[in-house]
Amino acid sequence: MILGCKLSAPVKMADRPVPIVEKRLLDVKLGELVTWIGGRDATPNGIFAALRRGHDRYYNKYINVKKGGIGGIAMLLVGYVAISYLWEYDHIKHDRWRKYH
Repeated sequence: MILGCKLSAPVKMADRPVPIVEKRLLDVKLGELVTWIGGRDATPNGIFAALRRGHDRYYNKYINVKKGGIGGIAMLLVGYVAISYLWEYDHIKHDRWRKYH
């Protein structure tokens, strides 16, 4: 033992590199982004499955917790309000009262 630490088996790096299409988006480098996007399943079933996975991750992280609060639902509502405002911004911008002089 060195300074009270146990020595264990040497730590190995990954035995094989992970293919780009199996990486998560946050693990993909900028130069690999086009290849990663090309490897995604763009069929309607693939898109539906991706949306379902995203919904399940959000639900399990913010809604389905033991000591939940208003945070998860508040984020959803703030996102809805922000997107609604962005969609209607052109209409709102043109309806402003203007001074004509």
